[in-house]
This record gives sequence, structure tokens and C-alpha cells, in this order.
Amino acid sequence: MTETKKPHVYLTDRFFTAMAYASDAHKEQVRKSTDIAYISHPFGVASLVIEAGGDEDQAIAGLLHDVAEDCGGEPRLTEIAEKFGDRVAHIVRGCSDSLVVEEDKKAPWKDRKEAHIEHLRSSNSDVLLVTAADKTHNARAISTDIQSIGNKVWDRFNSDQEQILWYYNSVYKVLLDGGVTSTLLNPLKTAIGIMEKSGG
Repeated sequence: MTETKKPHVYLTDRFFTAMAYASDAHKEQVRKSTDIAYISHPFGVASLVIEAGGDEDQAIAGLLHDVAEDCGGEPRLTEIAEKFGDRVAHIVRGCSDSLVVEEDKKAPWKDRKEAHIEHLRSSNSDVLLVTAADKTHNARAISTDIQSIGNKVWDRFNSDQEQILWYYNSVYKVLLDGGVTSTLLNPLKTAIGIMEKSGG
């Protein structure tokens, strides 16, 4: 007789409330230079978190990881803490490279990424897991598009291929040193490899 296993996590109404909250926050946004609804990314990140063994708070943080950075900064983070708890808000903060309210007030791309990498070096396992899911989902999207449309992919970004690869490789190293599960790191490394082979 085949043994029936139970799920490692049971998702409650908090998770589905977070789905609706993230969907509303990102409703006018699309993925870079596409017409793909942006919410597909947070949904994908939450899915990867769950597949990697994450708990409900980590999965909710996956849904919300870009809300504060892209939709309201510190005031939005305060709201997330009130609605979903301090642990979720801590993870979202750790996944954000900027928490200013106005987009044009953000620091330059390289400065933000350097500061974020440094922050990740001292981050806890919650932040590292959700960050790994975020970077894996993004890198897989880039590598898939490289295989579909070639080097035109790089025209979407505010930085060049060399800088983007520096960022992904730097984050990968921090995640590896932090002991993040290979369930996420293996596909991340594969996607980075495809990105590196692209001619730019």
C-alpha cells in the first residue's frame, strides 16, 4: 500500500489575503518590456519558496517581497507588518534594495545592489530563502527569454550584461555561503550559466 504523505505546510486565509493584497498593489505593473502582469513574479517566488520547504510566513513574504520596494516604501512596510506580522515584514525589508516612496529618489542601481549584497551577508535564513527564490525566478525568466529571443533581452535593463551578471553571481555566492538549499541554488546557477553564454 502506498503511503500518503501530508503537505509540509498548510496555507491559511493569511496566505490568500496576501495574494489579494499583492495583486492589488502590483495591478498596474508589468514585467520589464513585456505585457506580462507583474503579479506572475511574486506568485512564482511564493511557489518556489513552498517547493523549497518554506513555511507560510516565508511564502507570504515571497508574495509581498516587492510590494514595499515598488509600491510605497517604508509606509507600505509598516502596513505589511500590521497585516501580516513582524516576521513577514522583516523578510520583505531584507529583500528590498530601496524603501523610498518616490521612484526618482532611489539611489543609483550599482549603489543599491552593492548595499543589498552587503546586507545579505548578515541576513537570516528567512531572508536568504526568499531572496534565493526571487533571484531564481528572475534568472530563469531571463535565461528562458535568451533562448527565445536572443541577446535583445539585455536591452530591457537599466544596466549592461556585465553588471547584471556581476550582481547575480555575487548574490549566488552569498546564498551559497549562507547554506541555502540546492533546490533553489541549482536552477539559479543553471540560469546564470545560460546568461553568461549569451553574447550581450
